[in-house]
Amino acid sequence: MADTVATEPLIRVENLRKSFGSHLVLKDIDFAVNPGEVVTIIGASGSGKSTLLRCMNLLETPDSGHIWFHGEDLAADRVNINRLRERIGMVFQSFNLFANKNVLDNCTLAPITLKKMGKDEAERVARKNLEAVGLSEFVNAPATSLSGGQKQRVAIARALCMKPDLMLFDEPTSALDPEIVGEVLNVMRDLAAEGMTMVVVTHEMAFAKNVSDKVVFMDQGVIAEQGDPQQMFTNPQLPRTREFLSRYLED
Repeated sequence: MADTVATEPLIRVENLRKSFGSHLVLKDIDFAVNPGEVVTIIGASGSGKSTLLRCMNLLETPDSGHIWFHGEDLAADRVNINRLRERIGMVFQSFNLFANKNVLDNCTLAPITLKKMGKDEAERVARKNLEAVGLSEFVNAPATSLSGGQKQRVAIARALCMKPDLMLFDEPTSALDPEIVGEVLNVMRDLAAEGMTMVVVTHEMAFAKNVSDKVVFMDQGVIAEQGDPQQMFTNPQLPRTREFLSRYLED
């Protein structure tokens, strides 16, 4: 978790709005993430969580507002979004591995093609990250031969191979069988302990409560409430937040 020292945010969202057709999905969103901080975004399905996350690296284009990353506005026309996006890792709920490649090649493709990293260095970095997620013995395995939990851990290692400053996780365990959710969450806990800056959209409330520095509750396209996990899980201020968290508050 992040140290509580005053610092400039690594990424800051200001007045962000996003619509799909006539449906306004995000309504004037403001929030910030400091270096080394773990921020979890929670809320009911359809509240705008994943859309907000996808706007943060411009997989979705905001209608208006600003996204400041390392002091540069990602929404500005002059910004080289591909260069900045190399510094933002993204892990999806559906893995998105290259089915025709083995585990090692999945991890080295982007560093070699985008960062112009040498093949030997890319493989060294990949092996180190695969070891970190507990998959050293699967380096040469076809991606299609892996379990869901293994595929998601490869996806995390692949994102780490780009040496990102920020990791975005879009419900990374929602497509997994319940018995293998823990192996992915353990990798994410280790990343948090190592100081990786992370924004995580999740329904895993234990992770949000125990690993986050800040919890953001979204409701109907707005940030209804945000605060430290202790406050959010023991004394939420809004009735809507209490309603959403009621089954977890009882625990």
